[in-house]
Amino acid sequence: MNNPKRYTITAALPYTNGPVHIGHLAGVYVPGDIYTRYLRAIGKDVIYICGSDEHGVPITIRAKKEGVTPQQIVDKYHEVIKNSFQEFGISFDNYSRTSAEIHHKTASDFFKKLYKNGKFIEETNEQLYDADAKQFLADRFVIGTCPKCGNEESYGDQCENCGTSHNATDLINPKSAITGNVPSLKETKHWYLPLNEYEKWLKEWIVVGHKNDWKPNVLGQVGSWIEDGLRPRAVTRDLDWGIKVPVKDAGGKVLYVWFDAPIGYISATKEWAEKKGEDWQPYWKDKDTKLVHFIGKDNIVFHCIIFPAMLKAEGSFILPDNVPANEFLNLEDNKISTSKNWAVWLHEYLEDFPNQQDVLRYVLTANAPESKDNNFTWKDFQARNNNELVAIFGNFINRVVVLTHKYYDGIVPSSNGKIDQVSLINNFPKDISDSIEKYRFREALGKLMNLARQGNGFLQEQEPWKKIKDASKKEEVETIMNQALQIATALAVLCEPFLPFTSKKLKNILNLDDSLTWNDIATKKEFIAPNHQINKGELLFAKIEDDEIQKQLDKLQATKTANEIENKVMEPVKETISFEDFTKLDIRIGTILSAEKIAKTKKLLKLQVDLGFEIRTIVSGIAESFTAEEVIGKKVSVLINLAPRKIRGVESNGMILMTENTSGKLSFVAPDSVKNEVKNGESVS
Repeated sequence: MNNPKRYTITAALPYTNGPVHIGHLAGVYVPGDIYTRYLRAIGKDVIYICGSDEHGVPITIRAKKEGVTPQQIVDKYHEVIKNSFQEFGISFDNYSRTSAEIHHKTASDFFKKLYKNGKFIEETNEQLYDADAKQFLADRFVIGTCPKCGNEESYGDQCENCGTSHNATDLINPKSAITGNVPSLKETKHWYLPLNEYEKWLKEWIVVGHKNDWKPNVLGQVGSWIEDGLRPRAVTRDLDWGIKVPVKDAGGKVLYVWFDAPIGYISATKEWAEKKGEDWQPYWKDKDTKLVHFIGKDNIVFHCIIFPAMLKAEGSFILPDNVPANEFLNLEDNKISTSKNWAVWLHEYLEDFPNQQDVLRYVLTANAPESKDNNFTWKDFQARNNNELVAIFGNFINRVVVLTHKYYDGIVPSSNGKIDQVSLINNFPKDISDSIEKYRFREALGKLMNLARQGNGFLQEQEPWKKIKDASKKEEVETIMNQALQIATALAVLCEPFLPFTSKKLKNILNLDDSLTWNDIATKKEFIAPNHQINKGELLFAKIEDDEIQKQLDKLQATKTANEIENKVMEPVKETISFEDFTKLDIRIGTILSAEKIAKTKKLLKLQVDLGFEIRTIVSGIAESFTAEEVIGKKVSVLINLAPRKIRGVESNGMILMTENTSGKLSFVAPDSVKNEVKNGESVS
C-alpha cells in the first residue's frame, strides 16, 4: 500500500504466565515501537495496539505451579508486563487485556457471526485424554515428539523448535504434562474452521501477492505450510479457563486461545476508541488503512494463515499488509527459556540498570534477529554501550555542548556559509526512512549512528579547539560550531524512534521543543538558529563497568547451576549384595605420583599411583574436573583387585574411587586430611 490514510500496528499479545524478557523485546515490541514512533514523527495517523493474552493452557499450568487461581496469575503478570512496557518506553496507544468485558463480547460476537453464517464445521472425534486428571489434553497439557522435526518436547498445538503448528493427536509418543501418563483417546465434539477451503485464496494472497514485500522467513514458513495441505483447525477447547463458546449445547467448552487472542487487537482498538471518543472501524475496516502485525517466528502461522482466514470468513475486515516476523534471540549461546528462568527479564533489567532503557533498546536493535537467530551476550551489551553509544554518540554531543559553553556561554554562533554540513544531513531522514519502511531496523539504526560518526569526524577534522587560539579564525570557528550544533539537533530528532529517552534528554540540553520535525531535517537549511541559548550539558550515556556485567553473568550462572541440580537424576540404589560380596573388595590408600592427559579424549588421565607395595598405572575419567597438575600428590582410595582393562590402548590396573554431586562435580573419596595419618597401601574398611 503506497499511501495509506492511517496505520494500525499490532504487537503480539504476551502470555500473562510470566514477565517479558529480551527475546520478546527484540522479536516484537522494540521493532514495533520504532516503526510506530517513526510513523508519528512523519505525521501519520497511527495506533499501536497490544494487550495481555490471559487465556490458554500456559496460564492454567502456571496457576497450578504456584498454587493459585488463573485469575490471580493474570492479574499479577498483567500489571508486571504493563508497567515494564511503560517504563521501558514502549509507546502503545492502548495496552488492554483479554479478560476485559469488551474483549469477551467482541470475541463472542465474532464467533457467533461465523457460526450463524455456517463458516464452521462440527466434528465429533477422538482427542487425547488423561483419565487420572479427568481432563482432555489440549495444547500445552500434552508433550510429545514433533511429527515434522523430531523435537521430543513439542506441545500439542505447536512445536517451538521448528514452528510447525499441529493437532495434539499428531504427536508421536504423547504424554500428559499434568500427570506424565500416556493418554488415552476419548470422543468429544468441537467446532472447526475449514482452512482447506481457504487454501487457494491464501496461496494467491500471500505466496503470489506478497512475494516481493514480505520477509523471506515469513514467506518460506507460510509457503511450506500451505504446500503440506491445510486441514480444518479446531477453534474450541475442552478447558475450564477462557471465553465460553457462545452457543447452546457447547458443553462448557471455551474458545481456542489462538481464535480468541488475535481478536484482542480488535477489542483493544475498540477500547482505545471509547476512551478517545473516536470511531474504531476505520482502523479495521477501511481499505485505505495499512494493518501491520509485529510478531515472533513462532506466531507466523497464526497471523498469516489462521487469523486472515478468520477475517476473510467474517467478511468486513481488512487483511494485514505485512507481517514482519523476526527470528529468535538466544542468551549467552543458549535458547531463552521461561520455564528454566534462562532469560533477561525486563522488570529486573530496569531495576539493575536504572535510566538506561535506551542502552537495551539500542543493543537489541543493533543485534536484532531480523533474518536469522541471533545471540545476546552481556559482554557485547557492555561493548556496544561503551564503544558506540558512549564513545561515538555521547562523545560527539558532549564535545559540542562543552565547547559551545566554553567559547560562547551556550549561545549558538552564526555561520558564514563556507562550511556546509546541513546539505549532507538532509539526506539522512530519507535514508533512514527507506530502511524503516522495509522493516530493516538494524540497518536504519546503523545509518543513524553514521550521522553521529559524521559529527565526530567533522569536529576531529576541523579541530576548533586549535583554531580558536588564532584570532583570525574566529569566524571560521563560529561556523564550525554552528554546523556541529546542526548535526546535534538533527540527531535529537532522528534518534527518537530508536532512543526516545536519549532524544528527550538531548532536546532538553539543546533547549528544543517538539516543533522541529523529521521532515524539517530533510528540507530545512538550518535546524537550530544563531543566538539560541542551549542548556548545560549532561552525559547522555554512562560507561558500564566490568563489575556490573559480572553481576549479570553470576546471576545466569546461578540459574544454570540451579537447573542442573533440578534436572540431575540421582542414580537408583543398586541391587542388594551379601556381606561376603563386599569383603571381596580390596580398597587401599595411594598417592598419585604423575598424571598425563590421554590424547584425543576429553575425560581420561593416565595416572601413576604409589600403593606402598607397588606403583600402578590407572586410567581415570576425571580430566573434565581436574587438570593433570592438580592431582599430583593427591591421596586417593583405589580399588586394587579389579580385573585389568585396556582403555584407549593403556592397561588400567585399578579404579580411583570418586564422588559426584548433583551439579556433576567430582571429588576424591580420600580427603586431604589423611595425608599424614594414613600410609600408602593401608586398607579402607
